[in-house]
Parts: sequence; structure tokens; C-alpha cells
Amino acid sequence: MGERRRNVRRLGTMIDCSRNAVMNVETIKQWIDLTSDMGYNMLMLYTEDTWEVKDNPYFGYCRGRYSKEELKSISAYAKEKQMELIPCIQTLAHLNAITRWPAYSKHIDVGDILLAGDEAVYQLIENMFATISECFDSKYVNVGMDEAHLIGRGRYYDLHGDTDRTQILLEHIKKVAEIGKQYGLTVCMWSDMFYRLASGDYYQSNAGINEEARSQIPENVELIYWDYYSTDTARYDEMIKSHEKIKEGTWFAGGLWSWIGFTPRNDYSIKATTAALEACEKNGVQDIFFTLWGDNGGECSRFALLPALFYAAEYSKGNKDVAKIHQKFEEKYGISWEEFMLLDLPDSPKRGEDVLSNSEKYLLYNDLFLGVTDSTLQGDEEAAFTACARKLREVPRSERWGYLFDTQQTLCEVLAVKAGLGVRTREAYQAENRDVIEAVIKEYRLLEEKLDVFYETFRLQWYRENKGHGFDVQDIRLGGLMQRVRHCRRMLEDLSLGKTERIEELEETLLDFCGNGEVFEKKPVLFNGWGQMVTTNVI
Repeated sequence: MGERRRNVRRLGTMIDCSRNAVMNVETIKQWIDLTSDMGYNMLMLYTEDTWEVKDNPYFGYCRGRYSKEELKSISAYAKEKQMELIPCIQTLAHLNAITRWPAYSKHIDVGDILLAGDEAVYQLIENMFATISECFDSKYVNVGMDEAHLIGRGRYYDLHGDTDRTQILLEHIKKVAEIGKQYGLTVCMWSDMFYRLASGDYYQSNAGINEEARSQIPENVELIYWDYYSTDTARYDEMIKSHEKIKEGTWFAGGLWSWIGFTPRNDYSIKATTAALEACEKNGVQDIFFTLWGDNGGECSRFALLPALFYAAEYSKGNKDVAKIHQKFEEKYGISWEEFMLLDLPDSPKRGEDVLSNSEKYLLYNDLFLGVTDSTLQGDEEAAFTACARKLREVPRSERWGYLFDTQQTLCEVLAVKAGLGVRTREAYQAENRDVIEAVIKEYRLLEEKLDVFYETFRLQWYRENKGHGFDVQDIRLGGLMQRVRHCRRMLEDLSLGKTERIEELEETLLDFCGNGEVFEKKPVLFNGWGQMVTTNVI
């Protein structure tokens, strides 16, 4: 195992296995090998319901949940590699997948939030801890409790009336901590709810966390300050200091951006990580890890974040020489830093250094007739994505990393045709020129071919890394896209042949996606909701 800086007790990663992409056991072991070699010594598997829990057959049902045997196998392998495997679960919110089952309907407060104070809820949590004790060696567990915005506002309110929500949270924490204590476990939890309840917003360093609330946090509870969104060291510094006033020994969780589409954001991840680690070093933070979330489908390969992952490890060991980091990266992985960073390109070929966008996802799913995000286009996307595809195509393929480049290259080849096709379709329709419409129809046929190729490369990437569960969603999304493209082509063919005189969707006046009427901002945006990308209608 590689070296770590002396004042860092834990340097780890967290893999999201709950947003459909459940990393298979063999790939987790490869991840352990990879990160252990870099100097990481801790791994969290974020599993909301994707793990087997005693007496709960519907918990993770048909979701690719890890069996106890699989968890034990991973834990044993991690121990062999001197990697602490820490369970990362949810004991309050973010349990939306179980709310569909009648077995849990009475134990939900509102949305995806468990009903605090409910004895059946604490029986479920005790069963969780029993499984943890059986399958994991670590004496730590991350119990979540983040983003429970509406705690106390649903069924809890019906049962108990208007109650101080900070007190509801604290009483729930006490109950969970007590269960953990019975199993000899130290409980870690995301800290944002303390700040949200105090200030009504995301982290505010000056939020008024009262002394009574501080004093009620159980002894075996430790806080995790998570923040992925800033490149400002001063912000991290202020928030770490603010956390220390609530509970000493705060952990820090940064983010390696894998969760806003098919494409990694190594560049932004590195900028945010640099700022965060500077503040962690200044404040002597001992427990640090980096999250790799999979929001809205888990499309991005976690291995595509290799540069940011490697950079964070090197920086944590005191190597802050960028040139040396790049050189060491190439020597270790057989590919230059610059080449690997090309995986970031499809995100937005023209993005600014500190601008987060995910045009590669919303332009892929943007409907060709409805054109919801057409207003963001600047007009030269075809050339930009063509250039991205060419650069990715020129990267030599290795057995280890080649498939990552295949996925991003074929995605760019799709976008080179599709990004502006909706605009060209509308223009051809409005021009009422049969020759122009016929030319557009040829582009649709080309797009169908490109989509078939992209689908196959993405399918191979998914099954190389993940369990099969969850790919049904990708089939629904990409299959729906392919069918919609075919349908739109056929509508245009009918128009060209005179079988129909109108396409109603193409007669709509486009409005600005950003909400400014007809004054289009024409810039890439960050928009990660598939259901709102594909249609303005109700799914």
C-alpha cells in the first residue's frame, strides 16, 4: 500500500452503488487494487437499499443488491489489501426505492424519508446493523441522514403535530446511535441537516447551531462535512472551522464528479480537490474521502475519473508538483495525462475552466421536434463534437483503458450529428423546401446508425463494470431515444411525400430554456433530469 501524509488517518473513496449502477464484485476488487496502490486505505460502498438486510426481502429487491456472501467476500479482500471497508447506508432519507413497496408504506414520513419515532423503523435499522456486524470488519458505519428536507412535515406531522424539527432529527440520531453502540459501532453521518435546519439553506458557516443541539449529539457520532461545489479554499476553511464548533474530529468528503452524465469532470474535480485539501491540511483533518456519485442513472464510469483520483492521492501525500504528478501518472498507467484528460471533452467542447455543464447528456436526449434545449446551442456544436471525436479516436487503445475512450468517442460521433439536428429540422420545415427536408432525412438515417454504435460501446462499458440490474433503465432511455428518432424521421418522410401537411411540434415557437422568454442565452447549462430532457409532457 502506498504512503499517506502522516496527519491523515483515513484517505478513501466512496462509490455510489444505489443509482442503478451496482459495481460488480470483481470490479470492486479491481478498484481496491487500484486505489490501494495509490495510497488510499479506505473504501465506502454507498448502498441505500442495494444490500441484503435481515428479514427484509423487498429491501433492494430486483435492484442488484449485494448478498451477505458478496459483502463478506469484498470485506475479506479489502482487509487483505489493508483497505478499511466502511458501510455507507441511509437511515433517514434517500430511501426512495423502497417506498414503492407496501411493506414500507406505513413507515415513511414524506417522500423518501423514514418516519422518525416509529418502532418498526428502528427495527429495520437494527436489522441493518446486524447485517453490518456480520459482514464488515470496520467498527465505523456511515448512516447518511443527509438532505431530509421535509422531515416532520408528512405523516410525522399528522401523528405528532408541529414539532421542532431539529429536535426530531436529534432524537432520531440518538436512537440510531444507541443501536450502533449495542453493536460496538461508531456512527458517522453527513452534517448538512444541522445547517439546513439552522439556516434554511445549504451550508452556511455562520448558521446558528444552538448549544443545546450540540450537547445532545451522542458521543459515538461523528460528522462528515461534504462539499463538492467550490474551488475556493476559504470556503472550505470556514466550514471546517464551523464544524469543529459543533463536534470535534469532523471528516471531510470531497467529490470526483462522476454524476452529471456519461462524461467525467476530471478538470473541475481537481480544482475543487486542490482547494479542499489545502483547507484540510491547514485544519488538520484526519479523515478524508472522495465521493463518486451516480445521480440520475449512473452512466459515467468511475474509472474515467482516474486522473482526479490519482491527483488527490498524490496531493494528499504532499506531492503538489503538477508536472511530477503528470509524469508519474504516465509511468504508472501507460497513457499520458493529456490523453486521459480527453475523456472530459464531450461534457462541453467549449466550456470555461470553472463552468460545470453536461451538454453531452441533455443534447443526447433533447427531443428533435420539441427542442427543449435548442436555445442553449451556439451554432458550431457539430464542428466541436466532430473535433472531440477525432481527438478521442487518435488515442491509442489499451486493454485496460481503451473501452472508456470508445464510449466517449462514439458519444461524440452521435452528438456531431444530433446536437443541431433539431434546429436544422425546424428550419427545413419552415422553409417548406422538399430538397432541404430530404437532406435532413439523410442526417436522421446517419444518426440512427451512430446511435446503434454508441449503444453497443456503452453496453460493453456497463457490463464490464456493473451488475446487469439497472441497465434496464438505459435500455428504456436509449431505446426510447432510438425509437423517437425513427418516428421523427418517418414524420419527415411523410411530409416530403405529401402524406401529411403539418408537423404540429415544429410549429411551436421555441422559448429560452433558461426562462428568459425569447432572448436565448446560448450557453451550455447543467441539467441532469432525464425525465425533463426528453419531453415537456408527463412521464
